[in-house]
Amino acid sequence: MSEHYKKAGVDIDRGNEFIHKIKGFVSSTQRSGVMGSIGGFGGLFSLDVNKYREPVLISGTDGVGTKLKLAIDMARYDTIGQDLVAMCVNDIACSGAEPLFFLDYLATGKLETDTHAAVVEGIAKACKTCNCALIGGETAEMPGMYAGNDFDLAGFAVGVVDKETIIDGHTVGLGDKLIGVASSGFHSNGYSLVRKVVADNNVDLAKPADGLDRPLGDMLLAPTTLYSPLIGRLKESFEVKAISHITGGGLLENIPRVLPKSVQAVIDRSSWDIPPLMRFIQRAGRIDDQEMLRVFNCGLGLILVVPADQAQPICETIFHHGADAQVIGTINKRGDGDSIAFA
Repeated sequence: MSEHYKKAGVDIDRGNEFIHKIKGFVSSTQRSGVMGSIGGFGGLFSLDVNKYREPVLISGTDGVGTKLKLAIDMARYDTIGQDLVAMCVNDIACSGAEPLFFLDYLATGKLETDTHAAVVEGIAKACKTCNCALIGGETAEMPGMYAGNDFDLAGFAVGVVDKETIIDGHTVGLGDKLIGVASSGFHSNGYSLVRKVVADNNVDLAKPADGLDRPLGDMLLAPTTLYSPLIGRLKESFEVKAISHITGGGLLENIPRVLPKSVQAVIDRSSWDIPPLMRFIQRAGRIDDQEMLRVFNCGLGLILVVPADQAQPICETIFHHGADAQVIGTINKRGDGDSIAFA
């Protein structure tokens, strides 16, 4: 049965086996609002409209870029699922949204049930951490589209926020402070450059690089930090005026996205240290500081704009939440200069 399709490279039975393997992971992410179970033609979610005065839905979609290629080359699939969830859920959390549900898309030349189930397990664990239900997805087996063990991942997240509590930067004013929240590494951006530097220098991923205390490959595969739970906690107790998730474009291009045109973010470059891992890549690749700031998060995965009198209590709360944070700058009046400056 379906022998011709199997000879063409698509194994329906293997696909069914894969669905069976991941059902437990998916069901572990159940939260209030989820309707039905995996296997339908669409994921169902019932929004509790009584919980919000004016509910606004916020959606986001993303992938993990060429960090996925690094994971494939190292045959390490236990972290990449968190990267996928974080890249989507962190984005919508920047507007103050509570994540509701997530869908994933996995495309491959040949479905490897154990390998790809490990990826979905990582997605499910990250969703559970964010109280975000994994309510569906798609697995596409497309022989001829992907070489060898290559596959691709994409994710789609939906969250909700009350209209009056949306964080959009419109209240940012002079004297507000910028807080930098530590990243776990490169997160999921800049890996085309990272991989080129590693290849050009024949660096052994299985060994610690110069100045580092862990194998380079392990450090490069550190999963993207899930900021959504932290943002939710901060929003309950403090006035957070703007949030920037530092992804593609680095600090230079992401911070201005959340600022009014009338202000300038002046950042004290000495207020934090670029992590040793990133310094190693910078030295090995002979990358100047300006490009580092435009490509990578440079150790800060999230930037918050907050009232000056709340900056220190917010940093202390972030620390108690298990993350590092410090005040890195101030909002000033913008003249003829750019919307971001480094002092």
